Amino acid sequence: MNPSNPEETVHLNVEAAIATITLNRPYLRNALDRKTMKSLMQVALDVSDRDDIRAVVIAAEGADFSVGADLKEVQGMESDGSLLRARRDAELGRKLLASIREIHQPTVCALQGIATGGGACIAAACDFRIAASGARLGLGEVKVGMNLMWNALPLFVELVGLSRAKQMIMSGALYSVDRLETWGLIDEQCTQEDLFATAMVWAQRYADLPPVAVQMIKRSVNQYALALSESVMHMDHDQWILAARSEDFRESISAFIDKRPATLTGR
Repeated sequence: MNPSNPEETVHLNVEAAIATITLNRPYLRNALDRKTMKSLMQVALDVSDRDDIRAVVIAAEGADFSVGADLKEVQGMESDGSLLRARRDAELGRKLLASIREIHQPTVCALQGIATGGGACIAAACDFRIAASGARLGLGEVKVGMNLMWNALPLFVELVGLSRAKQMIMSGALYSVDRLETWGLIDEQCTQEDLFATAMVWAQRYADLPPVAVQMIKRSVNQYALALSESVMHMDHDQWILAARSEDFRESISAFIDKRPATLTGR
């Protein structure tokens, strides 16, 4: 992984029928600002439309895969403007995850360091997840007074089951890849040095199979597993609007940025 343009927050490389999509914001631990999310969504749509690509690897530069949404940007969206604008803004994450989940080709996510919030959601939207030993994943939204958004909740329920999904989403804790491998969220562990090569082995495995059959099977499995999600998960936008107008949300975000304990009142 050697993105040629450091100004690109998302880089695409295609070689031998395998596309590698790389988050390229390591100086900010690959935090997901709106520019990066829009770029990643567009690259995912472009890759999905190409019939010369048989498999896709999603990876990241730097020590961490992604620490999730850029909270300083989120803080600026918290309560100003109309409800209509807030709802439109809240849809970007859902559209991003849908663009990744609906990539026609098999997708493999290569995870290192920390993957939390939106970073963990991107991993969950992929078909397979390879992680470097010592990596940790979590869903820390609750710790800053937010619900889990992006229509990501059904993905985690399907991957780890009801009780374990509740643990991940309600606690906000980071979980070791050792535990997540036993839970079924991580498909294989490897050393940090072997991470990208291992992800490529997985990608090549599916790239070598008949593409029409592989892609039909992927679509059918996803449609079966997530059949109800589209009809019930519209609510997470409205939960976000409610949470973003609470005193606890504003206090939690400020405390996180200031690196101090939050004083929470339930208001």
